[in-house]
Amino acid sequence: MYFSTRVAADRPINADVPDGDPPEDAAPRAEAEAKGPEAPATPPAAGPEPPGPKRRGRVPGALLLIAGLVVVAVGFILLAVLAGRGGGPNSDSTARGPAPAPVVVHEKAANQGQGEAAEEAAAAEASEELGYPAFATDNTTRVGGSTAAENAAAVALAIFPSTTPKQRPPAVVLVPEEEWAAAIAAAVLIAPPVRAPLLFSGQVGLGEEAAPEATEEALAALDPQGSKATGGARGFALGGAVVPDSMAGVEAIRPAGATDAGLENAAANAGGIASLRERLTGSPPNAFVVAPYQDPGFAAPAAAWAARSGDPVLFAAKKVLPKETEEALQRHAKVPVYVLGPRAAIADSVLGKIKKLGNPIKRVAGSDPVGNALALARYHDGAFGWDVNDPGHGFVLARDDSPLNAAAAAALSAAGTWGPLLLTDSADTLPDEVRSYLLDVKPGYTTNPTRAYYNHVWVIGDQEEIDVKQQAEVNELAELAKIGEG
Repeated sequence: MYFSTRVAADRPINADVPDGDPPEDAAPRAEAEAKGPEAPATPPAAGPEPPGPKRRGRVPGALLLIAGLVVVAVGFILLAVLAGRGGGPNSDSTARGPAPAPVVVHEKAANQGQGEAAEEAAAAEASEELGYPAFATDNTTRVGGSTAAENAAAVALAIFPSTTPKQRPPAVVLVPEEEWAAAIAAAVLIAPPVRAPLLFSGQVGLGEEAAPEATEEALAALDPQGSKATGGARGFALGGAVVPDSMAGVEAIRPAGATDAGLENAAANAGGIASLRERLTGSPPNAFVVAPYQDPGFAAPAAAWAARSGDPVLFAAKKVLPKETEEALQRHAKVPVYVLGPRAAIADSVLGKIKKLGNPIKRVAGSDPVGNALALARYHDGAFGWDVNDPGHGFVLARDDSPLNAAAAAALSAAGTWGPLLLTDSADTLPDEVRSYLLDVKPGYTTNPTRAYYNHVWVIGDQEEIDVKQQAEVNELAELAKIGEG
């Protein structure tokens, strides 16, 4: 299985991924192509928009291949998760390595005699209809749901295929779809030993007394049974998240001070999650991350680090240190604190208040969300920080205005090709800073590519979030390159 590959100097990340060769005979495929694709399924209505970043509308897309191409045996699981969502130009998958893109020219375009441009356009259209490279390339894999709930369900099933009891997570974490801050803070429960992936649900009292269909079906497939690491709980429901009737043994986490919205609510939920993590592990945190509540793009990278490290995420405003955050820090006055974001997001006066509590404190920051994510990816201070400054790593790429997707993808930073979250600020253009960073860590070899280090990038969201052209550029930047004449 692709995810069982261990990262080691003598074992490349993608050592088990088979190489694909384009079929020699494209005639049967061209004949099928001429018949035209099946009509895509009608997408369900979009849910309410969350506070903060604007949620995009749903578009037709397929997640059926997400787990099926990762592990063939679990194809039926995602078929249940997203039943009725047909394939099409935006078909997505968390697949093992795909075959190279077949070049199939539509007969109609070829007969029009429009020259090379028409042929290229037809070939691109054919490739897209066949699912390449929308779901995967040799160095990238897309989790391409049109909602965060779909992406979270797909990620959970990719990390925990659940074809046997040993592959199931001990518990899951249910978070209201509108609570991006709670979702980022909840990512700490993904870290060992708890290992509880995040799923999105409705919220009690807001007329959403049901979980999304993707979440319901993922729960049925994952079937968590609890463990010593989860205190016997099969799940944790945060901030009034709806618990499906089929799900028993779920512990509700509704800390004192939590309200319906706002900084106090976010701070209370984050403090409650930190306390839960400490109770389950029986040990204090190694560090805290304080993230800016008013700037979700600056806070988003904290989810990946929390999942990787087990360091809880707390929240502050630009000039306000909430009581709930202060109380969490006071309980561990000697634990170091890393403030994520520039002064424009969290002012120095807030750092001064934290320092007075007795906590050592440092800032990790970039001038914008894209640069901020890169700063954390490069950062290193003792046991804190990714310190990813060389080849041979995994990465996760999401939009800077999609903190829910950042939380949904956090489990990918704590399994498989463990790696930091990178952000892009456009659907079609990779930021220059990210391009330069990926060039800095681009892998190479001199004589033997099978003994080289490899990079792999997860792309989160459908093509409205990050389109195929940008994914293709990321693939090229992650490609293993030959160095010298050896």
